[in-house]
Amino acid sequence: MCDQTVWQQQIDALSDIAVCACADYGSLDSITSMAEHVLRSAPERFSIAGHSMGGRVALQVYRLAPHRVAHIALLNTGSSPLPAGAAGEDETRKRWELVALAKSQGMQAMLQQWLPPMIDSRRINDAVLVNAIIEMMSRKTSEIFAAQVQALLARPDASAVLEQIRCPALLLTGREDGWSGPAQHAAMAEKIVGSQLVIVPDCGHMSMMERPAEVSAALRSWLYTC
Repeated sequence: MCDQTVWQQQIDALSDIAVCACADYGSLDSITSMAEHVLRSAPERFSIAGHSMGGRVALQVYRLAPHRVAHIALLNTGSSPLPAGAAGEDETRKRWELVALAKSQGMQAMLQQWLPPMIDSRRINDAVLVNAIIEMMSRKTSEIFAAQVQALLARPDASAVLEQIRCPALLLTGREDGWSGPAQHAAMAEKIVGSQLVIVPDCGHMSMMERPAEVSAALRSWLYTC
């Protein structure tokens, strides 16, 4: 549900060392179709950074074309599929409830409910941050949101991909990210030979907008890794 706004501060900060492009998945409704879109539009050899669902897309890109990926960064994300049983049923129900809210009351109404757990609780009254996220995501439609929920619920198990990664890898999340937190990223990092794990303090799920300087610094170090 993000656009280039979510990465803009990193794009600006890294402009002296990298030409950055931000993927737009439109109404694509699977992780694989999103990864294929990246591969069609990217240079023959490139570095890829993915945030949240985008991290899962990045892993699928690596699965499909490891020889094309020079570096991979996985931010505030995961590698596991939808859990079986009650946990998976609960996630499915909650995600479709948000879609229903977006369709019946509009994207802003849905985002007012979705956003608070996604950022560090101490930033919930930060109007500049909160409004920037809501304005960005409100540019998407409920139909796009539904397509992306479908993609997330059908997400592939990428656990085996982690062990196959042989390029410089960064794993980054916020210390206060309740959705894809430090323990999850530490477990993923253990599966990737030579990976770097960065835990950003005072930061929730929307790390690039919550702590742009820290994220930019981590990405700069990652891009310089051989």
